[in-house]
Amino acid sequence: MNRRVLSAALHVPLPPEEAFRLFTARGERDWVPGWEPVFPVETPDDTAPGTVWLTASPEEETTWLVVSRDFPRSVSYARITPGVRAGTVTVALTANGAGTGTGTGTGTGSEVTVTYDMTPLTPAAAEALDEFAADYPSFIRSWAELITARIGPRA
Repeated sequence: MNRRVLSAALHVPLPPEEAFRLFTARGERDWVPGWEPVFPVETPDDTAPGTVWLTASPEEETTWLVVSRDFPRSVSYARITPGVRAGTVTVALTANGAGTGTGTGTGTGSEVTVTYDMTPLTPAAAEALDEFAADYPSFIRSWAELITARIGPRA
């Protein structure tokens, strides 16, 4: 079994101050089909370090914990799926200024790097993590497609 550190980038046609929300527990509801985080203790700020939420699928339940936040540059989450895998997910945002404008303005976008650092807890989980790793670049590309479909290209 091997720990996997996977990193890939995507472009979001919003400045970091606006794009940051898309990578929070509540913000992902806007573009991730079926994403329904549950907060055991309600919090007004879902990016405050120490905040906990749960996600579930028919196969498993995952506990998430905000480890650190440096708005609007980065946010890091610990995630544990008991008996399956544990690790962190870090999202780092930088303004790239490239934008997607086609008219008068150049627009400002964000380069978003998403890093999963995961350790499998069983041989079966290791095999699933290997499959996830092999598909990681297309997984992150799908995020860009879902976000663009939701917010549209911005000028």
